[in-house]
Amino acid sequence: MYLGGVALARTQDQAAAHSGPKEKVVASHASGTFEVKLAPQEDEGQSDSGLGRMSIDKQFHGDLEGTSKGSMLSSAATIVKGSGGYVAMERVTGTLRGRTGSFVLQHSGTMTRGTSQLIISVVPDSGTGQLTELAGTMTIKIDAGKHSYAFDYTLPETR
Repeated sequence: MYLGGVALARTQDQAAAHSGPKEKVVASHASGTFEVKLAPQEDEGQSDSGLGRMSIDKQFHGDLEGTSKGSMLSSAATIVKGSGGYVAMERVTGTLRGRTGSFVLQHSGTMTRGTSQLIISVVPDSGTGQLTELAGTMTIKIDAGKHSYAFDYTLPETR
């Protein structure tokens, strides 16, 4: 077992040696509104599964200006009204407070008898362009049919 520890330590040392100097990471907050279009997708022979597939098409405004495209899988096939769940992945492309690029958001949502729980996270290492190394979480609010977002994130400081 000791050799395993040595191998792990070597792997960690090699990763640190290749990562280069660390840049200062800055925590930030972005907010704004968005429009979303959901479109049902073919169920590919799973009509009795109780699962639904939809495409996601969003337009973001505010501190995040851009678009996203994605896919959602949902289930409302429960015996209790107001319960269900969904998962989704979407690629966001645009400008976040002056920095351009793209990143992927992963959604995991459940509703238990009308009480919702939603986690939306940036997929690690999915950032491109000036959004490389982006990390964070997003919350969504729907008020009178209007969608808004709050995005707490970190990025390396710009030089």
